[in-house]
Amino acid sequence: MKAVMIVCNMVIEEEVGEALEKLDIRGFTQWNEVQGKGSETGDPHLGTHIWPSLNSAILTVIPEEQVEALLEEIEAIESQAEQQGIRAFVWEIEQVV
Repeated sequence: MKAVMIVCNMVIEEEVGEALEKLDIRGFTQWNEVQGKGSETGDPHLGTHIWPSLNSAILTVIPEEQVEALLEEIEAIESQAEQQGIRAFVWEIEQVV
């Protein structure tokens, strides 16, 4: 099993939800109004007067075979909305109870 955390500007969280549905990924946890700043490019998303945007963070635990398809969907979203900001992080899950 793999955990995939997707962090994106709140304005494109619907597209992420559609990608999860398309791939029949049912289980996830979502945090809204998450603050952050990209490590390479992009504007901060801090919910302030100067930087009013905010992010969403979505965590899903999926079989390893689904990871590549999900990352391809994330890359497609990113290519359509480069200025909005989206990143996906993948790590190993040792146990689920």
